[in-house]
Amino acid sequence: MFNTLHLMFMDQYTELWTALDAIAERIRSLGYPAPGTYADFARLSKIEDTEGVPEAMEMVRLLVRGHETVARTARNVFKAAEKGGDESTADLLTSGCRFTKKPRGC
Repeated sequence: MFNTLHLMFMDQYTELWTALDAIAERIRSLGYPAPGTYADFARLSKIEDTEGVPEAMEMVRLLVRGHETVARTARNVFKAAEKGGDESTADLLTSGCRFTKKPRGC
């Protein structure tokens, strides 16, 4: 399954990197410094690091779990953005939720 998973993970990485860039730009436009180091990301992340090299299907399960965590976080941030009248952040989150390809978004 190496080639199939490799291509899928590469697609995931590309999409997530693009989203990360848009989020960083939004943070900066709100007047805050965006995190930019692996240490910053690790400190802020709710997704736990995995030790070693998991089996193929465990990698997929971890990816799904990570997407679920991101979706939960996005829903919470969306509520805060709506409450604060921050339409630009809400729009960014809405477009990001489409990436999950779930019928209900995030």
